[in-house]
Parts: sequence; structure tokens; C-alpha cells
Amino acid sequence: MLLRAGVDDLVPLPQGGIKYLSPQELDALTGSFQHWLDATTGPRRRKARLRYWLTFLTLRYTGARLGEVLQIDDSVDVDFREAEIRILNLKRHNPRHKGQKRQVPVPAELIAEIAKAWAEYPELRGKLFKLDASNFRKCFLARCREAGIPRELSHPHVLRHTRAIELLRAGVPVTVVQQLLGHAFLSTTAVYLRLSGQEVKQVLREKGLI
Repeated sequence: MLLRAGVDDLVPLPQGGIKYLSPQELDALTGSFQHWLDATTGPRRRKARLRYWLTFLTLRYTGARLGEVLQIDDSVDVDFREAEIRILNLKRHNPRHKGQKRQVPVPAELIAEIAKAWAEYPELRGKLFKLDASNFRKCFLARCREAGIPRELSHPHVLRHTRAIELLRAGVPVTVVQQLLGHAFLSTTAVYLRLSGQEVKQVLREKGLI
């Protein structure tokens, strides 16, 4: 597995709340994608699956929307030296930021995976993320089924929620999370800070306050 979730204290939100993956589900989904790639026979099929794998990893570590990731031009938007990816803001109700690009730091391992893809298939340079959104969603659903993830969590946008929760639980300031996700308003990001009664109790127990 490339990278593990790394956060072990996530608690599922109550029914009707924000849907996101637990660390175990996230690791299972990553493993499903990686096994699907590793099981490929033939260079042509591997080249196709490699693009889906890199799209999944980029969604997972940037918290970007699927439409934003599919707009990435890896020949100009990937900063190999700084381990950052430039993401085009596409949200329509954000006229101040729409069309601008935000810098999102990502793990060095993801940058290395992109570099390896270029070395293996030079013809993919600048085209790694140029996938059909519908086809990616179908692939994502299939990998979720293999990982045993519930249907209501089996859509790419769940990775955006998952990354937001992961960052906040790791102590990243909400204003930084807002910047990384490309939210126009802090109130949008603050939704992820709302805790259920059970979550509050767990936090207090972990801090030795009850």
C-alpha cells in the first residue's frame, strides 16, 4: 500500500451527517485500487489503469473535486521540487476565485508515482488526468465494492470529506483547510468541525478530561 491513512481516531458521524471514510475503509480502498493496478496484464491495460490509480491518489491527498483533478495538466501543474499540485478552482458560486489555481502540498510519494508514470509511459505526459468523469466514477464504485465499502460512501466526493476531516483531526487550522480545499467561505469548512455527542465524549476521554 502506498500510504496509510495515518489517523486512527476518526469516529463516524451520525446518520444524516457528512459522509466520510474511516481510516480502515480508506486503507481498504487504497489497497483495492493498488491490487487492481498490480493485477493488470499487458502494457496497454496497465497504462490505462495507472491513470485511474493516480487520479484516485490525487483526489485522496488534495481533497479536490473530481472535476478539478480532471483539469490538472501534469506537465505544468505538478511541482516536483516543492511536492505541490496546482488545482484550478471550478466552483461556480465563487467568482473571486473561479479560474485561479491553489497550491496544494501532497506527499512526496505521490509526486514519485507521477514521475514513475512519466518514465514508464512518456506519451502520457500532460495527459495523466484527462479521463472521462463517468468512467472514473464507475471504476471508483467497483473498487469500493471490492473493499467492502457501503454504497452511500462509494462516490469520489467522499474523498474530499475524508481529507477535510483528516486534516482537522490532525490539528491543521480551519483556515488552512479552507485554503487547501478551495472553499470560498470559512463557514463551509467549519461544517466539518461539528461533532456529535459521542465524538465529544471520545475527545474528552482522549484528553483525560472525563
